[in-house]
Amino acid sequence: MANLRTFILTVAITSAAINSAAQQPAIFLADPTIFADKGKYYLYGTGSNHGFLFYESADLKTWSQPKDSTRRLALKRGDAFGSSGFWAPQVFKHGNSYYMAYTANEQIAIARASGPAGPFRQDAPLPLSGTGKQIDPFLFFDEDGKIYLYHVKLQNGNRIFVAEMKPDLTDIVPGTEKECISSTEGWENTAAAGWPVAEGPTVLKHKNIYYLIYSANDFRNKDYAVGYATSDSPTGPWKKYTGNPVISRQMVGQNGPGHGDVFFDRDGKMYYVLHTHRSDDRVSPRATAVVALRFRRVNDGEDILEADTKSFRWLETAP
Repeated sequence: MANLRTFILTVAITSAAINSAAQQPAIFLADPTIFADKGKYYLYGTGSNHGFLFYESADLKTWSQPKDSTRRLALKRGDAFGSSGFWAPQVFKHGNSYYMAYTANEQIAIARASGPAGPFRQDAPLPLSGTGKQIDPFLFFDEDGKIYLYHVKLQNGNRIFVAEMKPDLTDIVPGTEKECISSTEGWENTAAAGWPVAEGPTVLKHKNIYYLIYSANDFRNKDYAVGYATSDSPTGPWKKYTGNPVISRQMVGQNGPGHGDVFFDRDGKMYYVLHTHRSDDRVSPRATAVVALRFRRVNDGEDILEADTKSFRWLETAP
């Protein structure tokens, strides 16, 4: 009987250890984004001062990098604008080309490639125009054909702005920059910092309502979290959801969840890819995870965007 108990206990401890190991982060990209194309998913994010690393997956369950280490950067320093601070990429297809909007040297640039794995390049290595330091680009293509650049300006805090883009994506339309939101609520600045932060914008349109998803607090703060605001216009004014945040450390059990992007799987299910702190006592390298999103129907008013926080899981690498 004692031997049986010992065996059962050993099995239980081993199973717990395996389950615990399965829950550990395996990919360390901050400010992540996932782009779906021709049956594959491509993951990019902040993680190298040489450019932007990427991973591929066929099923959203396991991810891998090219075996050739020289091909693991979708955008390489020297092929486009920037010498350092390669942050927060967004990849999209427009016409017959693929584009990457990104931050480098605390400015925004857009590079082009023939495929989602790159190499993304610029003929002339220049940033977009605009005032001051600007980061965290997100391009939104509206149904009327207009294109909008949501981004963050570093002025009296990290504040989210929008500007209309020229149709050829070469630059913004002069004079169209407009502030969207800044951090003004308690959950958005739990440290009462003198430099409040709202950043990492992503925009969706649902039932003719624009949803601006953003992150607040300094990314090093355990309370870094995700909320959203809505508007009936792509340029605002924006009304913050009263139930914010919709993703937080209390909900997912990990510190500092935020600054990600929305994507859809091949079945049309909506997800948010995001980063968290490396562990309870370390911020970096930040770990990459996903959580499912959904719109909850409201009979009288705007549908509510919410996260299925029980679906939170780390992205895993292939064996």
